Amino acid sequence: MARPPSREWRGLVYYLKLIFKNIFRHRLRSTLTIVGLVVAILAFGFLQTVVNAWYAGADMASATRLVTRNATSLVFPLPAYYRERIRSIDGVKQVVISNWFGGIYKDQSFANQFAQFAVDDGMFDLYPEFVTKPEELAAWKADRRGAMVGRLLADIYGWKIGDTVPLKGAIYPGEWQFTVRGIYEPGDETTITRQLYFHWDYLNEQLKKRFPRRAEFAGVFLVQIADGTRAAEISQVVDKEFRNSLAETLTETEKAFQLGFIAQMDAIITAIRIVSFVVIVIIFAVVANTMAMTARERMAEYATFKALGFGPGYVAALIVGESMMMTALGAGIGIALSFPLAAAFKKLLGTMFPVFHVSPETVAMQVTAAVVVGILAGLLPAFRASRVKIVDGLRYIG
Repeated sequence: MARPPSREWRGLVYYLKLIFKNIFRHRLRSTLTIVGLVVAILAFGFLQTVVNAWYAGADMASATRLVTRNATSLVFPLPAYYRERIRSIDGVKQVVISNWFGGIYKDQSFANQFAQFAVDDGMFDLYPEFVTKPEELAAWKADRRGAMVGRLLADIYGWKIGDTVPLKGAIYPGEWQFTVRGIYEPGDETTITRQLYFHWDYLNEQLKKRFPRRAEFAGVFLVQIADGTRAAEISQVVDKEFRNSLAETLTETEKAFQLGFIAQMDAIITAIRIVSFVVIVIIFAVVANTMAMTARERMAEYATFKALGFGPGYVAALIVGESMMMTALGAGIGIALSFPLAAAFKKLLGTMFPVFHVSPETVAMQVTAAVVVGILAGLLPAFRASRVKIVDGLRYIG
């Protein structure tokens, strides 16, 4: 036979029911406050997700990959023969040339912009997070004009194996055509697959015919090392190897290299972060104002509670509990809407933010913000109501 609910449990249920009914005694005000909370929590989560999307490339960086570029600027290339000298350095496992191609697909509209790189055959050995089929990888290596495209690009443009991708060269003038020989898949949801890779050897051959002076150069060298803890040491050795040469190098971890690009947008990212927290401050003011008005209107009720024997703590708990439940309702709806909003935004601007999802950390920040707002918004009204004298409360006209 089931045991009847305990007295404490019945008291808690009654307490929660009372709080819920109190929230909607003034329906319009409470509804507008909850809607404001939904918008604020949704906006906060969305803005935090935008910031996380900027760092997606750096987050997928490996501790065992270095990037060697021209020390003067990234726009200046390096001699291709540096590859063999870097490969001979102790601790280096593999070196791959990577050239930014910058071709135009169809037109210059934002929707048709994506990254293209001319790379060595060992590119996919360096990036195990790009999942490839052995037969497709072999077909790509066997075709000088072959291309490997990411799953995101294939889905956006409807490309399949055997399709031809025409590109109009901007950095390397001319009409270029590549045949899709493979589609690589993301290792997980954080892996970016919006790039097209083709053979650097093919690019170099064409440059020898068209622009001989531009041949035998590399944009950057992707360096795989055996031990990630030696990254700083090996970077110094690589740069020392080419010190005082016509093209000195700067070698850094892949993550540092990626963060260098993000640093150019630092002001924008900082502004987004500030705006996201300003939104929370504004909604805190809204909820605090709602709870202050509610407490003033019910001062006589709180005095009656005291007259019936309920202590100041119970009165304070009613107000803080109401504030917490209201923010919980708004935050719950806002968090639930964050996921379809992120999915819709990714679909709309997938080439710009290929990795755009609401992370567990963002959800945790949304929950924390809601809890803080709920507690702080109810504290001052709760303190005032708990301190009011019974006689003064009964005579109070809100």
